Amino acid sequence: MATAGKVIRCKAAVAWGPKKPLVLEKIEVAPPQVNEVRIKIVATSVCHTDLNHLFECEHNNGFPIVLGHEGAGIVESIGPGVTEFQPGDKVIPLPIPQCGECHFCKSPKTNQCVKGWTAGSSIMLALPDSRFTCKGKKVLQFAGTSTFSEYTVVRTMAVAKIDPAAPLDKVCLLGCGVCTGFGAAVNTAKVEPGSTCAVFGLGAVGLAAVMGCKSAGAKRIIAVDVNPDKFEKAKVFGATDFVNPKDHNKPISQVLAEMTNGGVDYSLECVGNVAVMRSALESCVQGWGVSVIVGWTDSSDFAARPMQLIAGRTWKGSLFGGFRSKDGVPEMVKAYMEKKVKLDEFITHTMTLDQVNDAIDLMKHGKCVRTVLSVCSQ
Repeated sequence: MATAGKVIRCKAAVAWGPKKPLVLEKIEVAPPQVNEVRIKIVATSVCHTDLNHLFECEHNNGFPIVLGHEGAGIVESIGPGVTEFQPGDKVIPLPIPQCGECHFCKSPKTNQCVKGWTAGSSIMLALPDSRFTCKGKKVLQFAGTSTFSEYTVVRTMAVAKIDPAAPLDKVCLLGCGVCTGFGAAVNTAKVEPGSTCAVFGLGAVGLAAVMGCKSAGAKRIIAVDVNPDKFEKAKVFGATDFVNPKDHNKPISQVLAEMTNGGVDYSLECVGNVAVMRSALESCVQGWGVSVIVGWTDSSDFAARPMQLIAGRTWKGSLFGGFRSKDGVPEMVKAYMEKKVKLDEFITHTMTLDQVNDAIDLMKHGKCVRTVLSVCSQ
């Protein structure tokens, strides 16, 4: 392409500081370096993890930054040493890399990679080695992706090549939330056919977890949320029951135990609230119940009574749904193309990058499942 090897000036939504609206700026995006690709972002969606950084990160060294990590686009140019990708390839940038060489990538026990941000503290979500500048200042890259920009540069270990027929404004959701929830049920919890499950929180991740439970063959899927308006949406993905904790004067774990003869086989916490995490654990049946922490938070400690685990329950965590990113995301794209997983049903709003602050407000106030932003034309 004519822009290969050159600095590209393009539009991006820049967060200059915490708790401030994003500003549409003209930024400079440098050419990709060794083992990097530059991607034209066609579509992106807003995920709650973006909001966590914007509203909860108190580190001044976490700004300025371009947020966004749930996107899809087309390779514009490649850096030296890149053979896996070519300009024109449809791709999804990945918050969780897969280098394929470290002891984590070589182990069947984890989907994590030592070259990812999880190897350090949560501030590593703001990667300092970005190719962005704006008004003479270096701009940080969020989760190694930064999809709230018309162009971004990503390491090849954090890019998945996908089916060229895939609609980018739909499969962008597979960059984070849908894979996280679906995989937490299928890969981490390993939900079994005929089992009973409870999913706490019916945002995009929770709805994807419901879909994962159904895909795995669960016979009963109890959706738990304080907003009764969400149940009809949960039914679309396979929920069979709905419980609103506000409707009961007893702990939700007791309610679920009474509904299920002692507790559910599997519970998935998709809120990111430590009190809900404990409730989800206590909602599992003793002896074999499995509870999975899926919701993201790093601001509080959680606790439980030892007897909850001694009695035979298992408490697990799930990052990106246990998917090995470069392998798993193309498989999920294939599953969508074969109508084995839903994506369109998650999208409640479509906007443009210029409306990113409106999209953030919708998510902040729980008025959307996923808002997809159109960034560049194909």
